[in-house]
Amino acid sequence: MNDEFKELKERLRRLDVILLEGGLSDANFAQAVSKARRLTRRGDRTRPPTPELRSLLEDAELLARKIA
Repeated sequence: MNDEFKELKERLRRLDVILLEGGLSDANFAQAVSKARRLTRRGDRTRPPTPELRSLLEDAELLARKIA
């Protein structure tokens, strides 16, 4: 697995924790995490993450900051 992809998956795991701790009440946040998770599954782990995936993850992190 690519190191950049590994770092991205770690960030996604942190968002999952926030989602389980109460983020389910925010539909926009839950959808953003879900989209990022789906795109991560479809991604090529031997290459750097796409700009679209990075953008989705950053959007989800921004929404997480509003929740916390």
